[in-house]
Amino acid sequence: MADTAVASPPQAMEPTTSPEESNTPDQQVTNDENALAVAQPAESAVAEGAPKKKKIIRKKRRPARPQVDPATIKSEPPPQTGTIFNIWYNKWSGGDREDSYLSKQHAASRCNISKDSGYTRADKVPGSFFCLFFARGVCHLGSDCQYLHRLPTIHDLFSPNVDCFGRDKFSDYRDDMGGVGSFMRQNRTLYVGRIHVTDDIEEVVARHFSEWGEIERIRVLTSRGVAFVTYTTLSQAEFAKEAMAHQSLDNNEILNVRWATVDPNPLAQKREARRLEEQAAEAVRRALPAEFVAELEGKDPEARKRKKIEGSFGLQGYEPPDEVWYSRTKQLEAAGNGDQGQLEAPDQPLMLEAGSSASAPQESESSGFFSSSTVAALRGLAGGNITTQAAPQASGGPLVVYGSDDDSD
Repeated sequence: MADTAVASPPQAMEPTTSPEESNTPDQQVTNDENALAVAQPAESAVAEGAPKKKKIIRKKRRPARPQVDPATIKSEPPPQTGTIFNIWYNKWSGGDREDSYLSKQHAASRCNISKDSGYTRADKVPGSFFCLFFARGVCHLGSDCQYLHRLPTIHDLFSPNVDCFGRDKFSDYRDDMGGVGSFMRQNRTLYVGRIHVTDDIEEVVARHFSEWGEIERIRVLTSRGVAFVTYTTLSQAEFAKEAMAHQSLDNNEILNVRWATVDPNPLAQKREARRLEEQAAEAVRRALPAEFVAELEGKDPEARKRKKIEGSFGLQGYEPPDEVWYSRTKQLEAAGNGDQGQLEAPDQPLMLEAGSSASAPQESESSGFFSSSTVAALRGLAGGNITTQAAPQASGGPLVVYGSDDDSD
C-alpha cells in the first residue's frame, strides 16, 4: 500500500520587517494626509448639504426668593392707635382722625422688583392674583407662594369687583379715600401726601413711583408737598398703592398714599371720556372682522364703491343708509344668496306706466280688490310671493228670507 502524502495547509507568512520598521516617518505623514483628505470632503458635504442651525440660548426664569426670614416673623398685636379694636380686620379704629395719621409707623420692608421677582406656584394657574405681602416686601414663602410675585402688565385684567390682589371692592370709597376702592369708577390716580419738599421733588417722585409700572401723568404741588400720579392701567395703580404705603422717598418721611378724588378740571374729564371711547372702539375692532372694520371706518375705497353701485336698488343717484344696507345683507345671507353679491331689487314694473300691465299676467278686474297693475307691482317687490284671493261671488237669491203662511216654516 502506497504511502499518501497529506499536504499541510499553507501557513501565513510572517512579515520580514518589524512593525517599527514598517511605519516609517514618511509613511505616517502620507497616511495622515490621506486621512485628512478623506475627512475634509465629508465635512464640506455636511456643511453644504445640511442647513445651518442657530443655537438659541433661553434664559431660565428664576424662582421667587423669600423677602424676609420666616424665623423673624412674630404675630404681635398692632400698636394701639384708636379706642376700639376690630378683631375682623386686626386693627384699631375710632379716636381722633388726626391722631390716626400722626401715629402711622414706617413700613417694615420694601419690595425690590429686580431681586424679589420670580416664578411661583401661581404661574401655573391662569387668572391668579398678585401677592399682597410681596407688594409690601414681607412675603416669606418665595416660590411656594400661591400668588404672583411680579409686576402687573397690560395683559393682567381682572373683574371690576375685585382688585389685583383678589380683595372685594365696594360701591363707594372710604371717607379717607383709602382701602381697596370702588367698582363704580376706574381710578388710576394716586394721591401722595406728606412729601418732603426739596428742589428736585418732581424727579424724586417720578423715580420712585416709576418702579411699579408705566406712568401716564404726574402732577406735583411743590408748595404743599403733594403729588398726583396716574398710571396707564388700574392694576398697576393698585399695586403701587400698596407698595408705597408708609414708605419714604429720599428723605425719612412717611408717605400718605390713597386714592385721588375726581379731577374737577373739564379738560381732564374730557380726556378721560375720550380714553374710555378709544378703549371701547378698540374692543369693537378686535371683535369684528378686519374687512368690516375697514368698511365702517371708510378705509376701504372698493367697499364704498361697491356699496354705492349695488346698494342703489335700481334707483339712479340713490345711496341707501347703513341700516338698510346691512339689513339687506343679512337677509341675503340668511336666504343663502350671500355668495351672489346681488343687492339690487329685481326688475319691477312701474304702476304709473301704461305698458306695465301688458307684461304682467292678465287677470280680470273682478278677481280681487286690486287691479292687475297693482298686483304685478306688489309681486315684483316681494319677489313673486304675493297670492291673490278672488272676491266672493254674490248669490242670486235674496239676502232676507221672508216668512210664509206655510206651517213648515
